[in-house]
Amino acid sequence: MKKRITLCLAGSIIALAATAQAANQQGAFSVSPVIGGYTANGIERSQFDTNLLVGARLGYNITKAIGIEALFDYSPRDHNANFYRYGGELLYHFMPDNKFVPYIAAGYAGFNDDKNSMYKKTHGAFDYGLGAKYFLNESFALRADVRHVYSQVSNRSFNDVMYTVGAYIPFGGSKPAEKPVEPQQEAAAPKAAPAAVAPTSTLTSVPDKITKGQISTLNWSSKDATKCEIQPGIGPVALQGSTTVTPAADTSYTLNCTGDGGATTSTAAVGVTAPIEAAQPKASAAAQRFCNKPAILKIVFDTNKADVKPRYAADLKNVGDFLKEFPQAKGEISGHTDSVGSNAFNQKLSQRRADSVKKYIVEKYGIDRGRIAAKGYGETKPIATNKTKAGKAKNRRIEANFTCE
Repeated sequence: MKKRITLCLAGSIIALAATAQAANQQGAFSVSPVIGGYTANGIERSQFDTNLLVGARLGYNITKAIGIEALFDYSPRDHNANFYRYGGELLYHFMPDNKFVPYIAAGYAGFNDDKNSMYKKTHGAFDYGLGAKYFLNESFALRADVRHVYSQVSNRSFNDVMYTVGAYIPFGGSKPAEKPVEPQQEAAAPKAAPAAVAPTSTLTSVPDKITKGQISTLNWSSKDATKCEIQPGIGPVALQGSTTVTPAADTSYTLNCTGDGGATTSTAAVGVTAPIEAAQPKASAAAQRFCNKPAILKIVFDTNKADVKPRYAADLKNVGDFLKEFPQAKGEISGHTDSVGSNAFNQKLSQRRADSVKKYIVEKYGIDRGRIAAKGYGETKPIATNKTKAGKAKNRRIEANFTCE
């Protein structure tokens, strides 16, 4: 029965909706006297019936939608006990610019009575619910609220329902600006549709002369057209824009556009010349040394070391100059050792030395590291016997092997 009463009250509030001038105003203070009922729910409070409740609310609208209210409620109870409730709530208003303004609310309050020893001490209770204001004018509104009040006292939970109606009296705040009344204009007689305009267009090529393999940019625009295309080879295009072309021979491009008023055509030519072949320079001594064949670099490392000593700068400069002279040349720096030590040790040592030489050439002469591979072969590719001191010295080497194009 109590749930039916609550639902009917909520439905009655919503049924009052009607749009009007802005009603809930930012910065407004308010006073609200209320009256209603407080129904205790749960086994622990079954001795209470619905009791009369009167109270007051003091509010302030932070914005049109968000407001706060301080509350005080008084309810005379059975057994000559008087119930008091005091606290605050946060309100969020929906449709604050309407005459009917629904809202949701949540808050916290203390409660006690002056007779019952259990409740004579103040206890806290959370509440939440909904409400609505119906503005009769800018300075007065009717309001109705329903709240669920939850509390715990001596390890017992209480779920109560509070419902009130009352007045909402705002003062202060910013009043909404009145909408100016727009003058009524007599309907103008319909104008005759304008005659369709013939479309126009332009097409240019920049540059209009290129060397074979270069690009030219076609720029076009149109007016009063609905669709355009460029031929040869491009097809439908936007009504204005640009695109790049790389014709292999002299080409004349045509822009065709159509619209409600007819069609238009524009042309632009791109001349293409063959590139001049540069004379091949005579290969230098460095190129003859490093192109397409392995070249041994006279670099000696300390035992178990991979640092490149300054005295080998001249030989490495030849490699750097060669790579600058032939920017397309690519190849490998390979490291080799004698047979002293284990295979795994010699493999790692030869890789470190090849990496060190590559790093020197890349950093010293600004060569793209992607052009040079570094690989260690350890003792797997001897060029002399490892049974003599002289043979071992020849096997401890760095080779440069590049292809020249």
